Amino acid sequence: MRNRLRRRGGLVDEPDYALVGVIRIPENEKSPARAIGRRVLFALTALLVCSVVVYLDRDGYIDAKEGEMTYVDALYYSAVSLSTTGYGDVTPITESARLVNIIFITPLRVLFLIVLIGTTLEVLTERSRQAIKIQNWRNRVRNHTIVIGYGTKGRTAVDAVIADGGKPAEIVVVDKEQSALDAAAAHGLVTVRGDATKSDVLRLAGVQHASAIVVAANRDDTAVLATLTAREINSHAKIVAAINESENTHLMRQSGANSVVVSSETAGRLLGIATITPSVVEVVEDLLSPEEGYAIAEREVEPSETGGSPAHTRDLVLGVTRGGKLYRVGDPEVEEIEAGDRLLYVRQGGPA
Repeated sequence: MRNRLRRRGGLVDEPDYALVGVIRIPENEKSPARAIGRRVLFALTALLVCSVVVYLDRDGYIDAKEGEMTYVDALYYSAVSLSTTGYGDVTPITESARLVNIIFITPLRVLFLIVLIGTTLEVLTERSRQAIKIQNWRNRVRNHTIVIGYGTKGRTAVDAVIADGGKPAEIVVVDKEQSALDAAAAHGLVTVRGDATKSDVLRLAGVQHASAIVVAANRDDTAVLATLTAREINSHAKIVAAINESENTHLMRQSGANSVVVSSETAGRLLGIATITPSVVEVVEDLLSPEEGYAIAEREVEPSETGGSPAHTRDLVLGVTRGGKLYRVGDPEVEEIEAGDRLLYVRQGGPA
């Protein structure tokens, strides 16, 4: 597979600097005033250091006024030298002073110029910094969550993951639209620009090391292809996909999705219920919003609960996960809780 990608010029084989703009690692926004202040401080520090060095070696310099060289003269010489003005009224005349100029003051002059043209150089260093961050991120990214598509469904899924305790830096958004990626980056998410149905794009997002994949594409065919590609690369990740039509549910499961949500039918069902019992819809919305009120969560079985009934635990248990399969409360298979089971329950308050 890798050889085939190399022949096609796949993104996974590109050097890290070539991926700047494809992968974006979030970073803290810097204040323009702070950035300018830092440059001014650096320039003043270079000027101060240079003036001290010149003053300490003042006997090696001659002044046009032929007087004793003071610290003000040293500061003046440093200013005109670092700015490359060079009036020539203060001149190093001894070999030691000229050697100091070559070894010490000339590099300071170059650094001073770098500060003066820092805006241009900052763009170049920003690309280098991003390339290093991309390289470090690709080397250490593990057990993260990938969200394919950052439309309404994708954004809501990300909000739910974060509200349930997930870290923004551990979420990677894959999308083709730059506006969607900009919105994701503004929330501190790692972004990858490209078509999620292509294996090299998903590999850039670290799908081979992901623990969970959320497929929130706008089209069902895109969702099926993205799921199939992701499952081919990672056979262990939990894949949750949203589709618009229920007739495509079997295709999603055959493609490797662990859970499938039919968004249009779910919304239609809630709309229908709301016309009869609107309070039920409010409860459902409450359960799906982990920030406040009630929420559905999952936890491990406590040792004291082993052997008992799910109905007799301290929480309102909705189901039991055993061996990767969900059983509803009341099913004969889960009349007694076993060690290693996980309970699906209703909890109150913020993240579990």
